[in-house]
Amino acid sequence: MTARILLVEDDAAIATVISTALKDEGFALDRAASIAERDQLLAGNTYAVMLTDVVLPDGDGIATLAAARARHPDLPVIVLSAQNTLDTAVRATEIAAFEYFPKPFDLEELVRAVVQAAGQRGEVAQSVEDASDALPLVGRSQAMQGVYRMITRVLRNDLTVLILGESGTGKELVAEAIHQLGHRRTGPFVAVNAAAIPRDLLESELFGHEKGAFTGATSQAIGKFEQANGGTLFLDEIGDMPADAQTRLLRALQSGRIRRVGGRQEIAVNVRILAATNRDLGPMIAAGTFREDLYYRLAVVPIELPPLRERSGDVPALARHFLTQAAGEGLPRRRIDAEGAAALERRPWRGNVRELRNAVYRLALLAREDTIDGDAVEAVLGAARDATTAASPVGLAEALDLWLRETRPPEGRLYDSAIAELERPLFAHALAETGGNQLRAARLLGINRNTLRKRLTDLGLDPEACARRD
Repeated sequence: MTARILLVEDDAAIATVISTALKDEGFALDRAASIAERDQLLAGNTYAVMLTDVVLPDGDGIATLAAARARHPDLPVIVLSAQNTLDTAVRATEIAAFEYFPKPFDLEELVRAVVQAAGQRGEVAQSVEDASDALPLVGRSQAMQGVYRMITRVLRNDLTVLILGESGTGKELVAEAIHQLGHRRTGPFVAVNAAAIPRDLLESELFGHEKGAFTGATSQAIGKFEQANGGTLFLDEIGDMPADAQTRLLRALQSGRIRRVGGRQEIAVNVRILAATNRDLGPMIAAGTFREDLYYRLAVVPIELPPLRERSGDVPALARHFLTQAAGEGLPRRRIDAEGAAALERRPWRGNVRELRNAVYRLALLAREDTIDGDAVEAVLGAARDATTAASPVGLAEALDLWLRETRPPEGRLYDSAIAELERPLFAHALAETGGNQLRAARLLGINRNTLRKRLTDLGLDPEACARRD
């Protein structure tokens, strides 16, 4: 028997494209242009799959589905939406949607999803409880749609997620969203920054320690793994974790058990692991500074966050979001007009969303008028520098100062972080200039070859990759 599909879509052009593609695939198809027509068709017919838009002439296509799903609990639903926010993606997950497609969508991918859903009728996942309203991610760009879809795929499972992206792109916000909206949201969310903890204390921070385990251990301490039991442990800056801690972490991930420093008893822990890094782990694996087996344990589901320069169209929405946040924190209530938003959008934002947030808070504090326009942006933030032109180059000291203000290395790591940030391009340049010859590169730098080798290992730089640099 030919499988019949119900398409709920008020846009005739979109409906025609989808209908033609599904009929070519061999499906029969009914179309409803409103919620009322949808309910009438559902009352008298049986369907293999329903595709539904969200915004319909007579209401919300998701919010009004409860009664229809009660009568057809096994009906797979595919949600189509131009309201491309994390909220929409999560609402689709809450109704146990088989799939969510933001508009514009890939037609071939949509057809494949319908074919798969029609073949798995009756295997739709159970709906989750209402999720938190605190949705920390903002943006409707195509780049962010992929992030939203990946987030919704990991909400009902405990797969380990590795969040990748430049500093300031919002990696911790993604981790918080996965926890807040997932099935572990009633448990604790514990975050630990591997770069902010002295190396000799990191294992104790993660796994805890027994009294007398080392000098200064005057009492027993519970580590982050035990604190996160039943919830989520977020390991930030995983690329800065020393080798010995990597080994113990791998063992904990493999066994689900930890041992406090100085302890003999193994303790079972039930923790979901989310990790993040702004570093390229590939060269570090090649250099032996990051364990390959640990990488594969962490990167079961990688989610890569786009830098702000690749989703500049999200800047106005982010600016409005941060102005609302600023007002909630006691700063003057401001609004930004189209000219002001465009002025922000034109700026380079090397520090990504974090830099934009700080700039908007500065605007909220210092702008002379309640409405922020282009003149206010320039008056408070200064004239925008074009990141693509070398007409006004940024000096080394200025660039380092900008990096320090945007990155804000943790206390006790300021010197090491700054030196590493300077050494990385310096050593890469020397290796590129000498074709990867480490002896010549060391001479060019004026340092010992053994020192160069050690720093390359510490920084996770691959000499061959540096030599191939254009």
